[in-house]
Amino acid sequence: MTTATTNFDDVRDLTVAGGPVRLYTSGRPDAPPVLLLHGAMLDTAELDWMHVAPALAEHFRVLAIDLPRHGGSRPWRGPVDQPLLQRVVIGLLDQLGIERTALVGLSMGSGVSIGTALDHPDRVSAAVLLAPGGLGARRPAQLVTWLSTRTPGLLRATTAWLARSPRAVRRSLADNLQHGADTPGFERAVELAQREAEQKARHREPALDDWQALSFGPFAMRTDFLPELHRLSVPTLWVRGSEDPLVLRPELDAAVAATPGARTAVLPGAGHLSTLDQPDRVVALVREFLTDTARPAER
Repeated sequence: MTTATTNFDDVRDLTVAGGPVRLYTSGRPDAPPVLLLHGAMLDTAELDWMHVAPALAEHFRVLAIDLPRHGGSRPWRGPVDQPLLQRVVIGLLDQLGIERTALVGLSMGSGVSIGTALDHPDRVSAAVLLAPGGLGARRPAQLVTWLSTRTPGLLRATTAWLARSPRAVRRSLADNLQHGADTPGFERAVELAQREAEQKARHREPALDDWQALSFGPFAMRTDFLPELHRLSVPTLWVRGSEDPLVLRPELDAAVAATPGARTAVLPGAGHLSTLDQPDRVVALVREFLTDTARPAER
């Protein structure tokens, strides 16, 4: 299927790793490829990359997907965990005939990028990790969050409530953006988030992704890449918004210190959703980093 979207030049529905995956593309087919991986919960490719993708497409072959149980990538059976998400990334590259690509992830998408780069360094040319998930042995409210993931029906009830509560979706999005409802493109972002809430309810999906829920143990995180980062051999840029309440500075500093050759950047005034808060700065960082890391291969 080929249709048009407001954020990308083209969209196609594929079957990857045994399930439906919606692929968005922009830019010249002969340009260096960049694969964008969005965050969790109500995030989709169209939401997280609505400003970033068109700008990057001026210089790169931009690919983005709705990860399983997001946007057009439905329905999926069984747990959508880290191994499955990595299989989706590698399966997509195989299907498109792409030997290596840069990865740009946000939150959960960064966690997927880290795992893919660790396990398949030959397929990843570089990784830009925005507000990366999967760092740290413990999280705030660790036990409470774990209990919520084990409470029957709670997360599906939350999804149903969000689908029936456009004001709650709007307020949540505004509260997580530094300029609130004054953020450029805010109304479109609310529309996309509300549509995603309704889709999750229609498919009876829990509010938290499996990737999030399965990462939590009662007293420690089951997904923590920090002990493995010394093996990360691809060029990395770690980016955090200075006002991000979810990815704290000590966690990011520890990741940078553990990763060979890592670079880091802070976005002053940005929160967790930096691609909506400061898309121009994100684009500049991504473009500069990927251009710079590609130079040695061109000599």
